[in-house]
Amino acid sequence: MSKPFPDDPYLTGNFAPVGFEADAHDVPLQGEFPDALDGTLYRNGPNPQFAPRERYHWFLGDGMVHAFRVAGGKVSYRNRFVRTPRFELERGAGRALFGAFGNPMTTDPSAQGTDSGVANTNIVSHAGRLFALEEAHHPFELDPVTLAPKGYEHFGGRITNRFTAHPKFDPETGEMIAFGYSANGFFTDDIGYCVFDREGRLSRADVFRAPYASMIHDFMVTQHHVLFPVLPLTGSMSRAMSGKPAYAWEPEKGSHIGVLDRREPNGRIRWFQGPPSYVFHPMNAWEEDGRIIAHVMRYAAAPLFPNADGSRGDDALAVASLWRWTFDLKGDRDTYTEEPLDDLPGEFPRFDERRSGLRYRHGYYAFYEPARRAATGSYTGLAHLDLQTGSRRLWRTPDGDAVSEPVFVPRSADAPEGDGFLLAVAFRGATRTSDLLCFDTAAIDKGPIGTAMLSSRVPYGFHGNWVARN
Repeated sequence: MSKPFPDDPYLTGNFAPVGFEADAHDVPLQGEFPDALDGTLYRNGPNPQFAPRERYHWFLGDGMVHAFRVAGGKVSYRNRFVRTPRFELERGAGRALFGAFGNPMTTDPSAQGTDSGVANTNIVSHAGRLFALEEAHHPFELDPVTLAPKGYEHFGGRITNRFTAHPKFDPETGEMIAFGYSANGFFTDDIGYCVFDREGRLSRADVFRAPYASMIHDFMVTQHHVLFPVLPLTGSMSRAMSGKPAYAWEPEKGSHIGVLDRREPNGRIRWFQGPPSYVFHPMNAWEEDGRIIAHVMRYAAAPLFPNADGSRGDDALAVASLWRWTFDLKGDRDTYTEEPLDDLPGEFPRFDERRSGLRYRHGYYAFYEPARRAATGSYTGLAHLDLQTGSRRLWRTPDGDAVSEPVFVPRSADAPEGDGFLLAVAFRGATRTSDLLCFDTAAIDKGPIGTAMLSSRVPYGFHGNWVARN
Protein backbone atom coordinates (compact mmCIF):
# COMPACT_ATOMS: atom_id res chain seq x y z
CA MET A 1 0.00 0.00 0.00
CA SER A 2 1.43 3.39 -0.99
CA LYS A 3 1.88 6.12 1.60
CA PRO A 4 -0.18 9.34 1.68
CA PHE A 5 1.51 12.46 0.37
CA PRO A 6 3.01 14.73 3.04
CA ASP A 7 1.72 18.20 3.85
CA ASP A 8 4.06 20.07 1.53
CA PRO A 9 3.13 23.33 -0.27
CA TYR A 10 4.15 21.76 -3.61
CA LEU A 11 1.93 18.74 -2.99
CA THR A 12 -1.26 20.56 -1.99
CA GLY A 13 -3.81 22.79 -3.71
CA ASN A 14 -3.37 22.69 -7.46
CA PHE A 15 0.21 21.51 -7.03
CA ALA A 16 -1.23 18.21 -5.77
CA PRO A 17 -0.90 15.36 -8.27
CA VAL A 18 -3.82 13.67 -9.94
CA GLY A 19 -3.67 9.89 -9.69
CA PHE A 20 -5.61 8.99 -12.81
CA GLU A 21 -5.33 9.00 -16.59
CA ALA A 22 -8.43 10.02 -18.53
CA ASP A 23 -9.97 10.92 -21.89
CA ALA A 24 -12.66 13.50 -22.58
CA HIS A 25 -13.80 13.24 -26.18
CA ASP A 26 -15.93 16.38 -26.43
CA VAL A 27 -15.20 18.97 -23.73
CA PRO A 28 -18.06 21.43 -22.97
CA LEU A 29 -17.38 24.89 -24.39
CA GLN A 30 -18.29 28.50 -23.75
CA GLY A 31 -17.63 30.94 -26.57
CA GLU A 32 -15.70 29.56 -29.51
CA PHE A 33 -12.43 28.03 -30.61
CA PRO A 34 -12.02 29.38 -34.16
CA ASP A 35 -11.70 27.00 -37.10
CA ALA A 36 -8.20 28.41 -37.68
CA LEU A 37 -7.11 26.35 -34.65
CA ASP A 38 -6.40 22.84 -35.94
CA GLY A 39 -3.86 20.96 -33.88
CA THR A 40 -2.93 19.93 -30.35
CA LEU A 41 -1.74 21.87 -27.32
CA TYR A 42 0.54 19.60 -25.29
CA ARG A 43 1.47 20.53 -21.73
CA ASN A 44 3.88 18.81 -19.35
CA GLY A 45 4.48 19.04 -15.62
CA PRO A 46 5.42 17.16 -12.44
CA ASN A 47 2.85 14.69 -11.13
CA PRO A 48 4.47 12.27 -8.65
CA GLN A 49 2.80 8.88 -8.45
CA PHE A 50 4.17 8.14 -4.95
CA ALA A 51 5.03 10.11 -1.81
CA PRO A 52 8.69 11.20 -1.92
CA ARG A 53 11.44 9.55 0.12
CA GLU A 54 12.65 12.90 1.45
CA ARG A 55 11.63 16.55 1.30
CA TYR A 56 9.92 17.09 -2.03
CA HIS A 57 11.14 19.51 -4.69
CA TRP A 58 8.64 20.58 -7.34
CA PHE A 59 11.10 19.82 -10.14
CA LEU A 60 11.21 16.09 -9.32
CA GLY A 61 7.70 14.70 -9.85
CA ASP A 62 6.97 12.16 -12.58
CA GLY A 63 6.02 13.77 -15.87
CA MET A 64 2.38 13.91 -16.90
CA VAL A 65 1.38 15.14 -20.34
CA HIS A 66 -1.97 16.85 -20.96
CA ALA A 67 -3.08 17.00 -24.59
CA PHE A 68 -5.86 19.31 -25.80
CA ARG A 69 -6.86 18.46 -29.37
CA VAL A 70 -8.62 21.37 -31.11
CA ALA A 71 -10.33 20.93 -34.48
CA GLY A 72 -13.55 22.07 -36.11
CA GLY A 73 -14.38 24.26 -33.15
CA LYS A 74 -14.32 21.28 -30.76
CA VAL A 75 -11.87 20.32 -28.01
CA SER A 76 -10.92 16.87 -26.70
CA TYR A 77 -8.57 16.08 -23.81
CA ARG A 78 -6.24 13.25 -22.79
CA ASN A 79 -3.72 12.94 -19.96
CA ARG A 80 -1.05 10.27 -19.48
CA PHE A 81 1.92 9.68 -17.21
CA VAL A 82 5.25 9.65 -19.02
CA ARG A 83 6.21 6.04 -18.42
CA THR A 84 9.98 6.40 -18.04
CA PRO A 85 12.12 3.53 -16.68
CA ARG A 86 11.98 5.27 -13.29
CA PHE A 87 8.18 5.42 -13.40
CA GLU A 88 7.91 1.72 -14.28
CA LEU A 89 10.40 0.65 -11.60
CA GLU A 90 8.56 2.57 -8.89
CA ARG A 91 5.18 1.43 -10.18
CA GLY A 92 6.36 -2.15 -9.78
CA ALA A 93 7.68 -1.49 -6.27
CA GLY A 94 4.61 0.46 -5.19
CA ARG A 95 6.70 3.23 -3.63
CA ALA A 96 9.27 5.94 -4.35
CA LEU A 97 12.80 4.62 -4.84
CA PHE A 98 14.87 7.61 -5.94
CA GLY A 99 16.47 10.35 -3.89
CA ALA A 100 16.21 14.03 -4.76
CA PHE A 101 18.06 14.90 -7.98
CA GLY A 102 19.21 11.25 -8.14
CA ASN A 103 21.16 11.57 -4.86
CA PRO A 104 22.74 8.11 -4.30
CA MET A 105 22.78 8.74 -0.54
CA THR A 106 18.96 8.69 -0.41
CA THR A 107 18.18 6.33 -3.31
CA ASP A 108 16.94 2.83 -2.49
CA PRO A 109 19.58 0.12 -3.13
CA SER A 110 17.25 -1.55 -5.63
CA ALA A 111 17.36 1.58 -7.81
CA GLN A 112 21.08 2.39 -7.60
CA GLY A 113 22.52 2.92 -11.06
CA THR A 114 19.08 2.98 -12.70
CA ASP A 115 17.96 5.87 -14.90
CA SER A 116 16.20 8.49 -12.77
CA GLY A 117 14.69 10.67 -15.52
CA VAL A 118 11.18 12.01 -15.07
CA ALA A 119 10.60 13.79 -18.44
CA ASN A 120 8.40 16.39 -16.73
CA THR A 121 9.40 19.85 -17.99
CA ASN A 122 8.55 20.45 -21.64
CA ILE A 123 7.17 18.70 -24.68
CA VAL A 124 8.24 19.49 -28.23
CA SER A 125 7.77 18.18 -31.75
CA HIS A 126 10.53 17.96 -34.35
CA ALA A 127 10.63 16.12 -37.67
CA GLY A 128 7.25 14.55 -36.90
CA ARG A 129 8.31 13.12 -33.52
CA LEU A 130 7.03 14.13 -30.07
CA PHE A 131 9.45 14.33 -27.13
CA ALA A 132 8.90 14.85 -23.41
CA LEU A 133 11.93 16.63 -21.97
CA GLU A 134 13.73 17.44 -18.76
CA GLU A 135 17.24 18.75 -18.60
CA ALA A 136 19.16 15.86 -17.03
CA HIS A 137 18.32 13.02 -19.43
CA HIS A 138 17.76 12.14 -23.06
CA PRO A 139 14.47 13.07 -24.80
CA PHE A 140 11.67 10.58 -24.14
CA GLU A 141 9.52 9.93 -27.21
CA LEU A 142 5.72 9.63 -27.05
CA ASP A 143 3.12 8.69 -29.61
CA PRO A 144 1.58 12.06 -30.60
CA VAL A 145 -1.99 10.70 -30.58
CA THR A 146 -2.15 8.12 -27.80
CA LEU A 147 0.75 9.51 -25.68
CA ALA A 148 1.97 5.91 -25.34
CA PRO A 149 5.69 5.64 -24.49
CA LYS A 150 8.21 4.94 -27.23
CA GLY A 151 11.27 5.29 -24.98
CA TYR A 152 14.42 7.36 -24.79
CA GLU A 153 16.06 8.59 -27.99
CA HIS A 154 19.85 8.23 -27.63
CA PHE A 155 20.75 9.43 -31.14
CA GLY A 156 23.12 6.51 -31.62
CA GLY A 157 25.12 7.46 -28.54
CA ARG A 158 26.50 10.50 -30.32
CA ILE A 159 25.32 13.09 -27.75
CA THR A 160 25.77 13.31 -24.00
CA ASN A 161 23.03 11.96 -21.75
CA ARG A 162 21.95 15.50 -20.82
CA PHE A 163 19.52 17.26 -23.13
CA THR A 164 17.91 20.62 -22.47
CA ALA A 165 14.20 20.96 -21.80
CA HIS A 166 14.33 24.05 -24.04
CA PRO A 167 15.69 23.32 -27.52
CA LYS A 168 15.37 26.16 -29.99
CA PHE A 169 14.04 25.95 -33.53
CA ASP A 170 15.49 28.05 -36.31
CA PRO A 171 12.55 29.30 -38.42
CA GLU A 172 14.79 29.79 -41.45
CA THR A 173 16.75 26.52 -41.54
CA GLY A 174 14.32 24.25 -39.67
CA GLU A 175 17.15 23.16 -37.36
CA MET A 176 16.69 22.17 -33.73
CA ILE A 177 19.51 23.50 -31.54
CA ALA A 178 20.08 21.98 -28.10
CA PHE A 179 22.56 21.73 -25.24
CA GLY A 180 23.05 19.85 -21.98
CA TYR A 181 24.81 21.03 -18.85
CA SER A 182 26.85 18.73 -16.55
CA ALA A 183 27.42 16.81 -19.74
CA ASN A 184 29.94 14.36 -18.29
CA GLY A 185 28.11 13.49 -15.09
CA PHE A 186 26.45 15.07 -12.09
CA PHE A 187 27.71 18.58 -11.38
CA THR A 188 30.55 18.64 -13.91
CA ASP A 189 31.32 21.95 -15.64
CA ASP A 190 30.97 20.46 -19.12
CA ILE A 191 28.34 21.64 -21.62
CA GLY A 192 27.25 19.58 -24.60
CA TYR A 193 26.07 21.39 -27.72
CA CYS A 194 24.23 19.72 -30.59
CA VAL A 195 22.32 20.62 -33.74
CA PHE A 196 19.74 18.60 -35.69
CA ASP A 197 18.63 19.36 -39.24
CA ARG A 198 14.97 19.75 -40.25
CA GLU A 199 14.74 15.98 -40.86
CA GLY A 200 15.92 15.23 -37.32
CA ARG A 201 19.43 14.12 -38.27
CA LEU A 202 22.24 15.05 -35.89
CA SER A 203 24.62 17.41 -37.68
CA ARG A 204 26.80 18.64 -34.79
CA ALA A 205 27.73 17.32 -31.35
CA ASP A 206 30.45 18.96 -29.23
CA VAL A 207 31.40 19.40 -25.57
CA PHE A 208 33.15 22.37 -23.94
CA ARG A 209 33.82 23.60 -20.41
CA ALA A 210 31.99 26.34 -18.50
CA PRO A 211 33.49 28.57 -15.80
CA TYR A 212 31.75 26.44 -13.14
CA ALA A 213 28.96 23.88 -12.73
CA SER A 214 25.62 25.67 -12.99
CA MET A 215 21.96 24.74 -13.42
CA ILE A 216 21.45 26.09 -16.95
CA HIS A 217 17.73 25.72 -17.47
CA ASP A 218 17.49 27.54 -20.80
CA PHE A 219 19.64 29.30 -23.39
CA MET A 220 19.34 31.66 -26.35
CA VAL A 221 19.86 31.29 -30.09
CA THR A 222 20.04 34.09 -32.64
CA GLN A 223 20.42 33.92 -36.42
CA HIS A 224 24.19 33.37 -36.13
CA HIS A 225 24.99 32.88 -32.43
CA VAL A 226 24.24 30.73 -29.38
CA LEU A 227 24.28 32.16 -25.84
CA PHE A 228 24.90 29.90 -22.82
CA PRO A 229 24.04 31.57 -19.47
CA VAL A 230 26.21 30.17 -16.66
CA LEU A 231 24.59 31.78 -13.63
CA PRO A 232 25.41 31.24 -9.92
CA LEU A 233 22.84 28.56 -9.13
CA THR A 234 25.62 26.02 -8.71
CA GLY A 235 25.78 22.25 -8.46
CA SER A 236 28.21 20.37 -6.24
CA MET A 237 28.57 16.63 -5.62
CA SER A 238 30.74 17.14 -2.54
CA ARG A 239 28.15 19.50 -1.11
CA ALA A 240 25.36 17.02 -1.79
CA MET A 241 27.30 14.12 -0.26
CA SER A 242 27.90 16.16 2.89
CA GLY A 243 24.16 16.59 3.38
CA LYS A 244 24.01 20.16 2.08
CA PRO A 245 22.05 21.33 -0.99
CA ALA A 246 23.00 19.71 -4.29
CA TYR A 247 22.04 22.97 -6.01
CA ALA A 248 22.45 26.28 -4.21
CA TRP A 249 22.74 30.03 -4.77
CA GLU A 250 26.36 31.31 -4.75
CA PRO A 251 26.19 34.95 -5.95
CA GLU A 252 29.90 35.52 -5.36
CA LYS A 253 30.62 33.49 -8.50
CA GLY A 254 28.96 36.14 -10.68
CA SER A 255 27.24 35.62 -14.04
CA HIS A 256 29.01 34.36 -17.15
CA ILE A 257 27.37 34.32 -20.59
CA GLY A 258 29.12 32.31 -23.28
CA VAL A 259 28.57 33.58 -26.84
CA LEU A 260 29.42 31.24 -29.69
CA ASP A 261 29.18 31.89 -33.42
CA ARG A 262 27.12 28.99 -34.78
CA ARG A 263 29.60 28.65 -37.65
CA GLU A 264 32.66 28.39 -35.39
CA PRO A 265 34.13 25.58 -33.23
CA ASN A 266 33.47 25.58 -29.50
CA GLY A 267 36.99 26.77 -28.80
CA ARG A 268 36.01 30.17 -30.15
CA ILE A 269 33.38 30.80 -27.46
CA ARG A 270 33.60 34.24 -25.83
CA TRP A 271 32.63 34.71 -22.18
CA PHE A 272 30.93 37.91 -21.01
CA GLN A 273 30.60 38.65 -17.29
CA GLY A 274 27.98 40.47 -15.25
CA PRO A 275 26.51 40.85 -11.76
CA PRO A 276 24.84 37.84 -10.12
CA SER A 277 21.34 37.09 -11.36
CA TYR A 278 19.32 34.11 -12.45
CA VAL A 279 17.21 33.42 -15.53
CA PHE A 280 15.02 30.38 -15.95
CA HIS A 281 13.53 31.62 -19.21
CA PRO A 282 14.58 34.12 -21.88
CA MET A 283 11.94 35.46 -24.21
CA ASN A 284 14.01 35.98 -27.38
CA ALA A 285 17.37 37.28 -28.63
CA TRP A 286 18.60 38.75 -31.91
CA GLU A 287 21.51 40.51 -33.61
CA GLU A 288 21.56 44.21 -34.37
CA ASP A 289 24.45 46.46 -35.51
CA GLY A 290 27.21 44.24 -34.15
CA ARG A 291 25.39 43.57 -30.89
CA ILE A 292 23.25 40.82 -29.48
CA ILE A 293 20.15 41.91 -27.62
CA ALA A 294 18.40 39.44 -25.34
CA HIS A 295 15.13 39.79 -23.42
CA VAL A 296 15.08 37.65 -20.28
CA MET A 297 12.97 37.10 -17.16
CA ARG A 298 15.64 38.09 -14.65
CA TYR A 299 15.75 37.28 -10.94
CA ALA A 300 18.13 39.10 -8.61
CA ALA A 301 18.50 35.74 -6.81
CA ALA A 302 17.40 32.26 -7.82
CA PRO A 303 14.02 31.16 -6.42
CA LEU A 304 13.19 27.67 -5.11
CA PHE A 305 16.76 26.96 -3.97
CA PRO A 306 18.68 27.69 -0.74
CA ASN A 307 22.06 29.26 -0.12
CA ALA A 308 25.14 27.03 -0.17
CA ASP A 309 25.05 26.60 3.62
CA GLY A 310 21.45 25.39 3.43
CA SER A 311 19.90 28.61 4.73
CA ARG A 312 16.81 30.01 3.05
CA GLY A 313 17.34 32.49 0.23
CA ASP A 314 16.03 36.05 0.23
CA ASP A 315 12.46 35.83 -1.10
CA ALA A 316 12.43 39.56 -1.85
CA LEU A 317 15.17 39.04 -4.45
CA ALA A 318 13.62 35.91 -5.97
CA VAL A 319 11.20 37.82 -8.20
CA ALA A 320 11.48 37.93 -11.98
CA SER A 321 10.66 40.70 -14.42
CA LEU A 322 11.58 41.35 -18.04
CA TRP A 323 15.08 42.79 -18.63
CA ARG A 324 17.23 43.59 -21.64
CA TRP A 325 20.80 42.29 -21.90
CA THR A 326 23.13 43.79 -24.54
CA PHE A 327 26.39 42.21 -25.72
CA ASP A 328 28.77 44.29 -27.84
CA LEU A 329 30.43 41.82 -30.19
CA LYS A 330 32.61 44.48 -31.81
CA GLY A 331 34.06 45.82 -28.56
CA ASP A 332 36.91 44.38 -26.50
CA ARG A 333 35.13 44.40 -23.12
CA ASP A 334 34.11 41.15 -21.48
CA THR A 335 31.05 42.67 -19.78
CA TYR A 336 27.43 43.12 -20.87
CA THR A 337 24.86 45.75 -19.96
CA GLU A 338 21.42 45.16 -18.50
CA GLU A 339 18.34 47.31 -18.00
CA PRO A 340 14.73 46.65 -16.96
CA LEU A 341 12.02 46.59 -19.63
CA ASP A 342 8.94 45.95 -17.51
CA ASP A 343 8.03 46.06 -13.83
CA LEU A 344 5.43 43.30 -13.54
CA PRO A 345 6.52 40.19 -11.61
CA GLY A 346 6.18 37.39 -14.13
CA GLU A 347 7.48 34.25 -15.77
CA PHE A 348 7.01 31.88 -18.71
CA PRO A 349 7.70 34.41 -21.50
CA ARG A 350 6.53 33.44 -24.99
CA PHE A 351 6.29 35.11 -28.39
CA ASP A 352 5.50 34.38 -32.02
CA GLU A 353 8.22 31.79 -32.57
CA ARG A 354 8.24 32.38 -36.29
CA ARG A 355 10.49 35.27 -35.14
CA SER A 356 12.78 33.06 -33.03
CA GLY A 357 16.32 34.47 -33.07
CA LEU A 358 15.13 37.54 -35.00
CA ARG A 359 14.04 41.03 -34.03
CA TYR A 360 10.43 40.87 -32.88
CA ARG A 361 7.64 43.06 -31.54
CA HIS A 362 5.12 41.10 -29.45
CA GLY A 363 5.80 39.27 -26.18
CA TYR A 364 3.48 37.44 -23.77
CA TYR A 365 3.93 36.09 -20.24
CA ALA A 366 2.15 35.06 -17.07
CA PHE A 367 2.25 37.62 -14.27
CA TYR A 368 1.07 37.82 -10.69
CA GLU A 369 0.03 40.33 -8.06
CA PRO A 370 1.59 39.27 -4.74
CA ALA A 371 -1.55 39.80 -2.65
CA ARG A 372 -3.67 37.67 -5.00
CA ARG A 373 -1.01 35.04 -5.58
CA ALA A 374 -1.15 33.98 -1.94
CA ALA A 375 -4.55 32.36 -2.52
CA THR A 376 -3.40 30.06 -5.33
CA GLY A 377 0.40 29.93 -5.28
CA SER A 378 0.58 30.71 -8.97
CA TYR A 379 0.05 33.34 -11.67
CA THR A 380 -2.97 35.60 -11.66
CA GLY A 381 -2.97 37.01 -15.17
CA LEU A 382 -1.55 37.22 -18.68
CA ALA A 383 0.34 40.14 -20.21
CA HIS A 384 0.86 41.21 -23.82
CA LEU A 385 3.78 43.62 -24.22
CA ASP A 386 4.23 45.58 -27.46
CA LEU A 387 7.99 46.10 -27.53
CA GLN A 388 7.74 48.68 -30.30
CA THR A 389 5.32 51.05 -28.59
CA GLY A 390 5.91 50.00 -24.98
CA SER A 391 2.18 49.51 -24.47
CA ARG A 392 0.89 46.67 -22.32
CA ARG A 393 -2.42 44.83 -22.18
CA LEU A 394 -3.37 42.75 -19.14
CA TRP A 395 -5.97 40.11 -18.39
CA ARG A 396 -6.56 39.11 -14.78
CA THR A 397 -8.05 35.87 -13.54
CA PRO A 398 -11.08 35.98 -11.25
CA ASP A 399 -10.15 35.87 -7.55
CA GLY A 400 -9.08 32.40 -6.46
CA ASP A 401 -8.11 31.32 -9.99
CA ALA A 402 -4.68 30.97 -11.59
CA VAL A 403 -3.29 30.64 -15.10
CA SER A 404 -0.42 28.82 -16.81
CA GLU A 405 2.19 29.83 -19.35
CA PRO A 406 0.56 31.28 -22.50
CA VAL A 407 1.31 29.63 -25.85
CA PHE A 408 1.05 31.64 -29.07
CA VAL A 409 -0.60 30.15 -32.18
CA PRO A 410 -0.52 32.13 -35.45
CA ARG A 411 -3.87 32.69 -37.17
CA SER A 412 -2.35 31.22 -40.33
CA ALA A 413 1.11 30.27 -41.54
CA ASP A 414 1.54 33.63 -43.29
CA ALA A 415 -0.26 35.85 -40.75
CA PRO A 416 1.62 38.98 -39.60
CA GLU A 417 3.72 38.65 -36.46
CA GLY A 418 1.52 38.50 -33.36
CA ASP A 419 -1.74 37.93 -35.27
CA GLY A 420 -3.27 34.84 -33.73
CA PHE A 421 -4.33 33.29 -30.46
CA LEU A 422 -3.02 32.63 -26.97
CA LEU A 423 -3.83 29.31 -25.34
CA ALA A 424 -3.47 28.87 -21.57
CA VAL A 425 -4.78 26.51 -18.89
CA ALA A 426 -6.61 28.06 -15.94
CA PHE A 427 -7.24 26.56 -12.51
CA ARG A 428 -10.64 27.42 -11.04
CA GLY A 429 -10.30 27.64 -7.28
CA ALA A 430 -14.01 27.50 -6.48
CA THR A 431 -14.66 24.24 -8.37
CA ARG A 432 -11.14 22.76 -8.25
CA THR A 433 -11.28 22.12 -11.98
CA SER A 434 -9.29 23.41 -14.93
CA ASP A 435 -10.23 25.10 -18.21
CA LEU A 436 -8.45 25.64 -21.50
CA LEU A 437 -8.68 29.33 -22.45
CA CYS A 438 -8.38 30.81 -25.94
CA PHE A 439 -7.62 34.53 -26.38
CA ASP A 440 -7.43 36.65 -29.50
CA THR A 441 -4.02 38.34 -29.34
CA ALA A 442 -5.50 41.60 -30.63
CA ALA A 443 -7.35 42.06 -27.33
CA ILE A 444 -6.32 39.68 -24.56
CA ASP A 445 -7.54 42.27 -22.03
CA LYS A 446 -11.11 41.57 -23.12
CA GLY A 447 -10.83 38.01 -21.83
CA PRO A 448 -11.01 34.61 -23.50
CA ILE A 449 -13.06 34.17 -26.64
CA GLY A 450 -13.36 30.45 -25.90
CA THR A 451 -13.29 28.27 -22.77
CA ALA A 452 -13.13 24.46 -22.71
CA MET A 453 -14.29 23.27 -19.28
CA LEU A 454 -12.80 20.09 -17.84
CA SER A 455 -14.40 18.21 -14.97
CA SER A 456 -10.95 17.54 -13.48
CA ARG A 457 -7.77 19.43 -12.62
CA VAL A 458 -4.61 20.02 -14.61
CA PRO A 459 -2.00 20.48 -11.83
CA TYR A 460 0.36 23.42 -12.13
CA GLY A 461 3.07 22.46 -14.59
CA PHE A 462 5.84 23.99 -16.58
CA HIS A 463 5.71 24.19 -20.36
CA GLY A 464 3.67 23.36 -23.40
CA ASN A 465 3.65 23.79 -27.16
CA TRP A 466 1.17 23.83 -29.98
CA VAL A 467 1.60 21.32 -32.79
CA ALA A 468 -0.46 22.12 -35.87
CA ARG A 469 -2.03 19.25 -37.77
CA ASN A 470 -0.04 18.52 -40.91
